[in-house]
Amino acid sequence: MSTLPNDVRETSETSLADAARDHLWMHFTRHSTYYQGGHVPVIVKGEGPYIWDDQGRRYFDGLAGLFVVQLGHGRAELAAAAAKQAEELAFFPIWSYAHPGAIALAERLAHYAPGDLNRVFFTSGGGEAVETAWKLAKQYFKMTGKPTKHKVISRSIAYHGTPQGALSITGIPPAKVPFEPLVPGGVKVPNTNFYRAPEEFKYDEKAFGLWAANRIAEAIEFEGPDSVAAVFIEPVQNSGGCFPPPPGYLDRVREICDEYDVLMVADETITAFGRIGDMFAIKRFGVTPDIITCAKGMTSGYSPMGAMIASDRLFEPFKTGTNAFLHGYTWGGHPVGAAVAMANLDLFESEGINNHVQENEGAFRRTLEKLSDLPIVGDVRGAGYFYGIELVKDKDTRETFDEDESERLLRGFLSKALFDNGLYCRADDRGDPVIQLSPPLICDQSHFDEIEQILRKVLTDAWSIL
Repeated sequence: MSTLPNDVRETSETSLADAARDHLWMHFTRHSTYYQGGHVPVIVKGEGPYIWDDQGRRYFDGLAGLFVVQLGHGRAELAAAAAKQAEELAFFPIWSYAHPGAIALAERLAHYAPGDLNRVFFTSGGGEAVETAWKLAKQYFKMTGKPTKHKVISRSIAYHGTPQGALSITGIPPAKVPFEPLVPGGVKVPNTNFYRAPEEFKYDEKAFGLWAANRIAEAIEFEGPDSVAAVFIEPVQNSGGCFPPPPGYLDRVREICDEYDVLMVADETITAFGRIGDMFAIKRFGVTPDIITCAKGMTSGYSPMGAMIASDRLFEPFKTGTNAFLHGYTWGGHPVGAAVAMANLDLFESEGINNHVQENEGAFRRTLEKLSDLPIVGDVRGAGYFYGIELVKDKDTRETFDEDESERLLRGFLSKALFDNGLYCRADDRGDPVIQLSPPLICDQSHFDEIEQILRKVLTDAWSIL
């Protein structure tokens, strides 16, 4: 591994790690690790697809931070855009007022979005965007004479955020139990993990997709069509390990939503802005939802920014009388965030990022599929620059690991071993054990090869100690 670049300020690794341990409450973190001799990883610099820690070690950023840093680290153009805007107008809210940055970005997002999704409500992140979409669905139906429509259908193991409403939509029980009771109305249906499809669909992905979609119609009937407001779906589901939609699945979901007068919400917090090779992944799949929620890649992570993009139909009741959507966030549509987003999208277009992903996604898949010769690799799945590798005990039977084995494999070995070998990615067991990869969109074959080589070594070592 290379040493820390010269322009990185020298610091005491002990003081940084100790201060983090003693004062920084890290997200989704088992802090006991750092009180038992573990060293808090402290990342101090990024350049392109690489990051450096406070001890001078370089790592490949195989998760783009957190499915965020689309254009890579160290883009001076985005830093400059933020600085310029901060000097001109650092902050102003969009509560009954507007500023040029929010206006320009809203217009641009509406241009990228499919159909008549022309109304952009800014938030500061994806969870807030999901929360916003559910609140809009509830109020819209109340204003249009269907006040009992309030429930939301989402998929098993799907992650939609941590606010109380978004957490109800999330389908990961361990993430919810500590905070229950949550907002009522969250209903779950099967996801599209074809690798774990019922036996009768084992060799027919299209039939499996139709079956999975029809479970949504079944859930609407069980709950009562007059009580269901929306269906939330990620075009490619993140949690559980990158589940693409089977052929025809999203089309059938659209049909079901139309049949029952239920809003279709595409949660594109992760999949938007090039991750699947288009500004919005739902467009690549040829379906137009009623709402899109997005965040992360809108700014490539250089500033917090999220949005809910709604159809003209959903905005119509708010155009008359005293009606208002009584909802908002202090930081929504932040001038600096909007400026960074505009600069980020300029680079997307000038550098042909979406075309780059489309031209190289096949090579990324083929490179990861080389790992299928390893006994621990059961499935490689995903789309664009967004992949999951499911780990198994037995390839022939697809037997997975039990809870204790998964704990030892993922947290006891893989997470640390991957990082120690120079790859930052995610080893996850929200569902069956998987390794998730979501590199910056600037990556090419040399980077795919680097990922594969590190994974091959670490997974081989993992199998040897099982």
